[in-house]
Amino acid sequence: MVFTSHFFLFYFLPFVLLVYYALPRVAKNPFLTMASYVFYGWWKPWFVSLMLVSTVVDYASGRYMSDPKVSDQRRKLALVISMCSNLGLLAVFKYAMLAQNTLNDILLAVGQPAFDLWQITLPVGISFYTFQTMSYTIDVYRREAQPVRSFADFACFVALFPQLVAGPIVRYNTIAEQLATRTHTLAQFSSGTLLFMLGFAKKILLANPLGTLADAAFASQSPPVLTAWAGIAAYAFQIYFDFSGYSDMAVGLGRMLGFEFLKNFDSPYRSRSITEFWRRWHISLSTFLRDYLYIPLGGNRLGPRRTYINLALTMLLGGLWHGAAWQFVVWGGLHGAFLAFERWRGKRSPYDFLPGALQTAFTFVLVLLIWVPFRAPTLTATVHYWSAMLGLGAHPPQTCIASGVVLSGNGLIVLATAAVVAFQKRQAWDLALRPHWPVAVLSLGLFALAVAAMFAQAFNPFLYFQF
Repeated sequence: MVFTSHFFLFYFLPFVLLVYYALPRVAKNPFLTMASYVFYGWWKPWFVSLMLVSTVVDYASGRYMSDPKVSDQRRKLALVISMCSNLGLLAVFKYAMLAQNTLNDILLAVGQPAFDLWQITLPVGISFYTFQTMSYTIDVYRREAQPVRSFADFACFVALFPQLVAGPIVRYNTIAEQLATRTHTLAQFSSGTLLFMLGFAKKILLANPLGTLADAAFASQSPPVLTAWAGIAAYAFQIYFDFSGYSDMAVGLGRMLGFEFLKNFDSPYRSRSITEFWRRWHISLSTFLRDYLYIPLGGNRLGPRRTYINLALTMLLGGLWHGAAWQFVVWGGLHGAFLAFERWRGKRSPYDFLPGALQTAFTFVLVLLIWVPFRAPTLTATVHYWSAMLGLGAHPPQTCIASGVVLSGNGLIVLATAAVVAFQKRQAWDLALRPHWPVAVLSLGLFALAVAAMFAQAFNPFLYFQF
């Protein structure tokens, strides 16, 4: 089930809200858990079993580690079981295909026959809920979080449908008190409704049309220079409005249910360096990687050279987390290289002497170039697209079709609108904090327009569902 569907908007969500507010406090979390399992199992019911396994293992590990009679060695064993369980699920369902394809490529390169591939379905959102449950057991092991006593509360935390399949990554210690007791106010519900409507409009009115432009540009493989740049700009705006729109909807739904999730985007394309970009983009993931990977590797405590290695390794693994393909590793590696370079310069970009607007422009161009391997289907396609951006492409016949789509009047209007909205300092999060009537009326109008457009569009799930 997706937020941008008529079934969710007109049936599932109203039903959940009506029943939720009618129930006594003690029944709210169990009901949310059941509703979330229905939401998640809507695609394939067996997905629910994997989430349940992760929930049971991590709940049991956390409870075991909290026993004062358990030795440190056994506490560490419980953590290892939790980590192996979650990482094992990711290894089998997300990375087995990459391992098989890579092994086949090696076999063919040495003249050996390839073997038949196992076709494995990737469960939606598995990367997000496994990271969330791992953060819980790690925090309990570090004694940075109190273990949850109620299995119902922990199951609710893992399955909570607003952020289940595409984040933001919610760490247990940020909502532990809210799981036990939370308040519900009209102001909070109104703010959540407004944020949900704005996120919905982002997805339908901006992300989906931008996706059409990006798809046309990348389908041509080697478009003309202007088309290539416009196409990757369309993708950059598409993934931003798609993912930040989902995050806005998730946070908005959370507020409707009494939860407050942390902000996940902070106008990232206004950044003046790659370091700043990662403080603003997918904040829940960047802080997760910092706290559970970069710092345990040694962070910046082991000297400059080790700091650069840790930054690069963290981003390489962060790239691999996004997708089981080598182009994601290249994407992560490039970001890691720039982060290490800027760290070497004292967290300053090589163009920090320029006026602020030009620093932002240079950073945006770098981000566009690095988005190419993230969007391209293969490494070969990545090289071809980079060549096209430099004016070195071959321009096959289908490039004329791509240019007609990307550089059409409608395409340019969508790109210009996206740029104006993306580079605004005040985003949907800010507008929804203190709702005013003009903003509420504008949001309602955009939401109504987006709902009408939704019925005219083909099924178009959120981009981060694939991760």
